[in-house]
Amino acid sequence: MTFRKVLPPAITLFLLIAGWQVYTGVSGIDAWLLPSPKGIWDAAVEQRDVLGTHTLATLELTLYGLAAGVAAGVLIAVVLHLVPVLRAALYPLLVISQNVPIIALAPLLVIWLGFGLAPKIVVIVLVCFFPVAVATLDGLGRSDPSIADYLLMSGASRWQLFTKLQWPNALPAMFSGLRIAATYSVFGAIISEWLGSEKGIGRYMILQKSAFRADRMFVAIAVVVVLALGIFGLVALLEKLTVRGRRNA
Repeated sequence: MTFRKVLPPAITLFLLIAGWQVYTGVSGIDAWLLPSPKGIWDAAVEQRDVLGTHTLATLELTLYGLAAGVAAGVLIAVVLHLVPVLRAALYPLLVISQNVPIIALAPLLVIWLGFGLAPKIVVIVLVCFFPVAVATLDGLGRSDPSIADYLLMSGASRWQLFTKLQWPNALPAMFSGLRIAATYSVFGAIISEWLGSEKGIGRYMILQKSAFRADRMFVAIAVVVVLALGIFGLVALLEKLTVRGRRNA
């Protein structure tokens, strides 16, 4: 079943790369404008040591920021669920916060927090917390009301209602938001590295852009895609172990 899911996109990707290679060879387009897949691969091999250092720096930053963003999103969702007055007051502000361009807010974070790790983590948190908060809040509100009424009539406290019914039922929705946040987290890390960083794929992109090395820019893009897919896969695995494991228990 997994093979059937992987095969169609794999074939499509292969055909796109093959067509790209043929086009660059036949058209004679300059490599600085559109490098061939082979040229990109050669650049990746040539830069493998440098790329390894930058990739590890971006991965570390991404994981820190994603963890903080998920924690913030879950905490916000739980608080807004348990305190309806706060939900009515703050939920619209959460939606408004997502209409502020991160690329415009990022320089202000540097002014307020300096050039250290703090503004970079905040950027990733701002990118990641919203889908987790919204999905978790929605999941917490979807518990069966008849079961909730039965538990309350049986003497269960509000906290027991939350831990035994609402939170377990919210896990699938929370992981849906977490999968979205996982894909956004690498993007947020790249933006944060543009603020001013000594290493990272974002810093590598800036250097290659200044040097007009389109082949290395494509390598950096490929690294970003692989990182995002890898983190997404880890989240999917964690969901399988947590949600499906709970269902099978």
